[in-house]
Amino acid sequence: MRKLFPLLLLLFILQPILSQRPEGAPGNGPASITISGTVLDQETNQPLEYATLVLQSIDNPDRVTGGITDLDGKFSVETTPGKYNARVEYISYKTQQLPNKTFEESTDLGTIKLSLDVAQLNEVDVVGERTTVEVRLDKKIYNIGKDLTTSGATISDALSNVPSVNVDIDGGISLRGNENVRILINGKPSALAGFGSTEALQQLPADAIEKVEVITSPSARYDAEGTAGILNIILKREKTLGFNGSINMYAGHPTNAGITANANLRTDKFNFFTTIGYRYREGPGNGFFDTRYFDPRQDAFLDSIAYDRNIEDRDIDRINRGINANFGIEYFFNKQSSITGSYFLRTGSDEDLTTNINDYLLNNAPQVGTTRSELETEKDNTHQISLNYINRFDDDGQVLTADFQYSVDTENQNGFISEPVRYNNTANTDISIPREETSTIEDQTEYLIQSDYVLPFGEDSQFEAGYRGNFENQVTDYSLLQENESGNLEVNVNQTNIFDYTQNVHALYSQYGSKFGDFNFLLGLRMESTQLKGKIESQLTEEELQDEFSFPIDTDFDNNYTGLFPTVNLIFEFNEKENVSLGYNRRINRPRSWFLNPFPSRSSRTNIFQGNPNLRPAFSNAFDLGYLKRWDKLTLTSSIYYQIESDAFQRVQEQVFITGPGGSQVEVVRNIPFNLATNDRTGAELGLLYNPFKWLRLNGSVNYFSFNLNGEFNGVNYSQSNNSWFGRFSSKVTLPWKIDWQTNAFYRGASDEVQGRSDGILSINLAFSKDFLNDNATISLNVQDLLNSRKRSSFTTTDFYDQDSEFQWRQRQLRVSFIYRINEQKKRGRPEREDDGGEGEF
Repeated sequence: MRKLFPLLLLLFILQPILSQRPEGAPGNGPASITISGTVLDQETNQPLEYATLVLQSIDNPDRVTGGITDLDGKFSVETTPGKYNARVEYISYKTQQLPNKTFEESTDLGTIKLSLDVAQLNEVDVVGERTTVEVRLDKKIYNIGKDLTTSGATISDALSNVPSVNVDIDGGISLRGNENVRILINGKPSALAGFGSTEALQQLPADAIEKVEVITSPSARYDAEGTAGILNIILKREKTLGFNGSINMYAGHPTNAGITANANLRTDKFNFFTTIGYRYREGPGNGFFDTRYFDPRQDAFLDSIAYDRNIEDRDIDRINRGINANFGIEYFFNKQSSITGSYFLRTGSDEDLTTNINDYLLNNAPQVGTTRSELETEKDNTHQISLNYINRFDDDGQVLTADFQYSVDTENQNGFISEPVRYNNTANTDISIPREETSTIEDQTEYLIQSDYVLPFGEDSQFEAGYRGNFENQVTDYSLLQENESGNLEVNVNQTNIFDYTQNVHALYSQYGSKFGDFNFLLGLRMESTQLKGKIESQLTEEELQDEFSFPIDTDFDNNYTGLFPTVNLIFEFNEKENVSLGYNRRINRPRSWFLNPFPSRSSRTNIFQGNPNLRPAFSNAFDLGYLKRWDKLTLTSSIYYQIESDAFQRVQEQVFITGPGGSQVEVVRNIPFNLATNDRTGAELGLLYNPFKWLRLNGSVNYFSFNLNGEFNGVNYSQSNNSWFGRFSSKVTLPWKIDWQTNAFYRGASDEVQGRSDGILSINLAFSKDFLNDNATISLNVQDLLNSRKRSSFTTTDFYDQDSEFQWRQRQLRVSFIYRINEQKKRGRPEREDDGGEGEF
């Protein structure tokens, strides 16, 4: 109840407003009359369905009523007698004004004919089709336009085409080569972004995105979380009156299919919106691992068979299916204020079957061969309720917003593991690797309470202040069952556990911005108080737990941190088309629950990932110097940046022993995160948007970065220097018969890692599309990873082995998609009211 108090207070304040009965409403005035008529296209005389009649009272301008036309273009609206300014509107048509009308009785306005607004169509189509970039004091905004390669794809796929952003083959997102990036939806943490992970972004449709804000120098308004910066994904919301929507269907090979429907009905008082979709995807992947041990080792599971080499061939068959749905309504109290409520649902039912063919060799002579089969099932249910109130007090920009968000997520994972022997060239005939079953139940709850206030000063200055409270709790219940000598499954008490994790963050901020001639600045300060709590429940004693993890840990911790995070953003404009910017910010990287949970997860029998409860937050100071120049057909963006991070996280591999069936000690390779002393990053990026002809658009960017790691763990020094780069290129060509052809290419250069190196990766996507049915429909063909080359190849060396590996998360995909738009017509339309998607900007 303590966390719900601000919401209840907000609703109490708004209750008198919500309970007011508009003047002239039923039961509060004279009998109603009916205003009717028919709306037609002036050129074709075809009826215009969903055209809007708006009636605004002259005596009381805040009182607005209206309605929409039916399939035959007819409308019938009930109102009270009086004087009105009437108008008839339809998307992309000129508005028909009917000023100063007196209606004393029911009236038929007859036939009203609307003509196309040609100038508006030309202007909006150009903007809607083109990918553009805007530079603000604290961000770059990429209006991603009509990206053919992501039709029928996911948000994760769309982000891979945004400059400065890299999406690796596992779906991990990095910004300028740094994986600690904060993902926001409409300016707020959201269940749509997967509670801090990126899995949900691989399930949501890319068609939902309007623009992406790349915030490498965040102002004080934003979370201080994420040392790399912030990616703020702004979702589409229709601003035009009337009804509009779209249906997107796709299918492809390997088998993947889905359908997404969007609908929006907007009047002067209400805006109803919904998106609902179903997806089914089969994602075959593969891997190869060749591990060579410096000294022969013995595996308890193989009955002490000695080997010095393990060759693993891995095939992965995935099935992902689920439903995403979003329902919402916005009510406009007047032109200045509104309240929006929405409900989001995501369900998933996934199955992953991983088959590992293992060969164990000694002096290159095959000893034993096994086939490990691991079936993992997962059911996921996410629910999110959101409320947003906004009040624009005046036309000068004074704005108050208040948000409440409640999210719950439940995941149930079950794993079934068996590893029968394929061949045995040893004298031991009793080799039998025990079966395993794992169960993970994860429940997560999150509350968000936020309020922001913007107060302009004069024409060129602005003050802003706000509060955000984020309260998260995650309970992970993990159990491991292993086959005993009698063939029955029994609980491994050394691994079975419950981990209860809580993260609470309170934040206050203020910032001030102003403009002096061609010079703009934005100064801010944010204070964040963080509480990280974790408690481990296990059948092991405290002493047994310490022995199991091989390093001291706190099984019931409560860590509190309070920090100040200043921000400075400056821009000097040489003219309207050229500017230089400078930014500074301090940020924090808080360890997530899976980095803190000390009980291991098992990716294979001999490879585990184990969290580290001793992890501390990492802090960074970052500087960014940018330059932008626009010509008539060319836009150049560039920047150089430097970041120094203390207590940076890094994962390493080491050889340890864990307790197996019957108390046996099993040697495994453990991946574990720890705090480095420092991590210095330096880099530069360059981007070009070039539109030499109406039929040709080119877009390219390159990012180079280097970093120096300095630190040690368990007596091993992991200090190193590294550099790498990545680049992308996109071209869009309009062929004869108005067929659009788009090519996207991405290359990530080779890089040195803490324990080895990674090879470069090349990926090319192709797409073709054609509009028809008066541009209401589009059919597209796209190929993801044309060369089937999106694979991670790496070499790892440790004190006890060398390993060559290659891993492909998803093979080449072919997809055909069909989109049909209802009253949208490729982004045509006139906004009635600007909406910043939850992000005020200076």
